[in-house]
Amino acid sequence: MESEKRIVVTGASSGIGHAIAQRLLSDGYRVVGLSRTAPDLADPRFEHRAVDLGDLGSISPLAFELGAVDGLVHAAGFMKTAPLGQLDAASGEAMWRLHVGASAALADALLPAMPDGGRIVLIGSRVSDGAAGRSQYAAAKAAMVGMARSWARELAPRGITVNVVSPAATETPMLKDGNRASSAPVVPPIGRYVKAEEVAALVAFLIGDAAAAITGQQIMVCGGSSL
Repeated sequence: MESEKRIVVTGASSGIGHAIAQRLLSDGYRVVGLSRTAPDLADPRFEHRAVDLGDLGSISPLAFELGAVDGLVHAAGFMKTAPLGQLDAASGEAMWRLHVGASAALADALLPAMPDGGRIVLIGSRVSDGAAGRSQYAAAKAAMVGMARSWARELAPRGITVNVVSPAATETPMLKDGNRASSAPVVPPIGRYVKAEEVAALVAFLIGDAAAAITGQQIMVCGGSSL
């Protein structure tokens, strides 16, 4: 039964990760939220573990403590912008560590106890196709796609699917933070920003049994921005 399945969701304290945790709980899953601060999710099927995923050394012990899980959704992330000529190495390394390093560390640590038919979903970005002033962020998100496709081929014999959901500008706290360029994010052709709940809906589908034949894909939730 779906209600017996236990899914790890990173970044569950806000934004897309929070929306995903809410959606999976409403669909009957048990959810383990990984984030630095506890989210406002009062549900008996939700458990929170405080962790800084930028500290890659903390991930393996945490995974051992969690034991068997049926799926992983890595939604934690942040973005800092800088044009070429003003790149900040420390920011670039921090984005790489959280988006790429944490993805790899989590999947590697959780996989041994993950049952056949498990699910891995990474939250990427439409920006992985490239965007002015966001080369370091774009590089990290593009690397997630390469990893996911490689893992999908490796894990296909076990029925474990691996996919990337890549939103365009989404209505979250990150959309308004001071780490972005001074200009406002581009509004998608649909005339509005993507809603976090719309991203969560696709993730919920990919986690479910009906998506067993979808693997190794990057699926855009971009309101037409990738056209």
